[in-house]
Amino acid sequence: MDVQLKRGLLDVCVLAAIKSEDSYGYQIIKEMKPYIELSESTLYTILKRLESADQITVRSVEHEGRLRKYYHITDVGLSRLDEFKEDWKEILSIYDFITREDIGNE
Repeated sequence: MDVQLKRGLLDVCVLAAIKSEDSYGYQIIKEMKPYIELSESTLYTILKRLESADQITVRSVEHEGRLRKYYHITDVGLSRLDEFKEDWKEILSIYDFITREDIGNE
């Protein structure tokens, strides 16, 4: 898969994982695991990128004597999810175009 396409998809997956409630790194990975494998190092790179783009905010909470970072989706992040859903319709049309001959040959 194209690296840039995959990068964009992973960003949106992380946003979707925290859309309904704030979450922390391990929980995000656990929630995504049935759909996609994501290493901790990749996740934290994505989270830093999303924070820099103002798509998420971060707050630290003490948990069992340690600080745990919780991630919250912002209005900018919610807008990015909505944009992705619209973009996906176009991607599906492109996929249909590319595979149109395959369907007739099966």
